[in-house]
Amino acid sequence: MKPFSFGKALRAGLIVGTLDILAAFIQYYINTQKNPLMVLKFIASGAFGKEAFSAGDIMLVWGALFHFFIATCFSIFFFWLAAKIPSILKFKLLTGILYGIFIWCFMQFVVVRLSQIQQGPIKLSKALIAASILIVCIGIPLTFLAEKAKRSGER
Repeated sequence: MKPFSFGKALRAGLIVGTLDILAAFIQYYINTQKNPLMVLKFIASGAFGKEAFSAGDIMLVWGALFHFFIATCFSIFFFWLAAKIPSILKFKLLTGILYGIFIWCFMQFVVVRLSQIQQGPIKLSKALIAASILIVCIGIPLTFLAEKAKRSGER
């Protein structure tokens, strides 16, 4: 990889952001049998509070923007990290698992805490599901996308 492949990191953000939001939609629908687009209103509620649930479809747009912004930031950070420490791509599966756990921790203990989302105690079963989604939909795919970017940059 060249010093840092910003364009490829942006594309990776769109890919993993899409995987992650689709997983969130599926999980929400399985658990509630309700419209999965409510996930986007939940995301928007981090900035807009409870009004996000009654403010109309514009909150779907805000939720999607916030979601993809965050996913892209995590992708850019990972691509930057992989450029600085290329050895993390040697063990892609382990790195993806650890990065997914890092994302869960950062979201749980920084982003959500700074948001307007009302949060109760952490339940282990929900935390494991959320962390697993982040591992499978963001952490692991990012390691393979960064490796691909590295290989294409070496040509």
